[in-house]
Amino acid sequence: MVEEILSLGFDSLELSHGIRSSQLEGVRQARERHEFQVSSIHNFLPMPIEVLTDSPDCYEFTSHRSKDRDRALRLTLSTIEWAEKLGAPFVVVHTGRIRSLKLTARLRKMVEEGKMHTREFIKSKLAAVQAREKVEELHTSRILEVLTEAVDYAGKHGVKLGIENREYCEAVPLERNFPNFLQRLNPDHSGYWHDFGHAQIKHNLGLIDHVQHLEKMAPRLIGCHIHDTRPPFRDHCPPFTGETPFDQLVPLLPKNCATVLEMSPRTEASDILKSVEEWNKRFK
Repeated sequence: MVEEILSLGFDSLELSHGIRSSQLEGVRQARERHEFQVSSIHNFLPMPIEVLTDSPDCYEFTSHRSKDRDRALRLTLSTIEWAEKLGAPFVVVHTGRIRSLKLTARLRKMVEEGKMHTREFIKSKLAAVQAREKVEELHTSRILEVLTEAVDYAGKHGVKLGIENREYCEAVPLERNFPNFLQRLNPDHSGYWHDFGHAQIKHNLGLIDHVQHLEKMAPRLIGCHIHDTRPPFRDHCPPFTGETPFDQLVPLLPKNCATVLEMSPRTEASDILKSVEEWNKRFK
């Protein structure tokens, strides 16, 4: 896995969720044989032994079960320890969803049916936002109770946590509440992690303006996942093969921002290299 990535000309990589404990020793051995940087690690790493398929949201900080929130914390602390061992400066974190709400599927279906500019869709979108607002603070409190400890732990291990925006309407925090949410965490050991695909999906649902959101979050931005979105909701496509306005967005990134290509496993190597070549022409 590592050698395939390096063979494409990359000298750094993110270790994502879905990697089992048995594979981590191989990663460590690969680092001894080859010179490469682990740019970031995605929570949870390694994959929980009791989970049989890759599932980064198997335990969420928003869960109403205290045992699940505690398990999420313990797995996050372990990921932070691995980040320190592998020299990764960042751990990317999903904070969770309000599972009791079923909002995303209905809105997506209406957009796919061409109803985005109808009164029916606008009413449904407003109802979804109002339903979230009624219960968001409860779930935010649950997240911060766990995440504050994780951020402090990350600081002790020389790591920063990157709080990633998600594509779901049920995700916490809501984009407009992200600045306030991050203000409640230690800025020395935490920041915002921007996922281009997730933000573009929210843009296509009429929930955010992608450019305005990134502009607002830039002061706390520490890293990003780069992939394109084909209308309306197919993400993890190679850059410049979809509709994401990279020419407007990339200039908003801080100079020291970590940039990670996050492609679908089905992406051909030739398409990755083509996108990298075009990226370097435009932005290097």
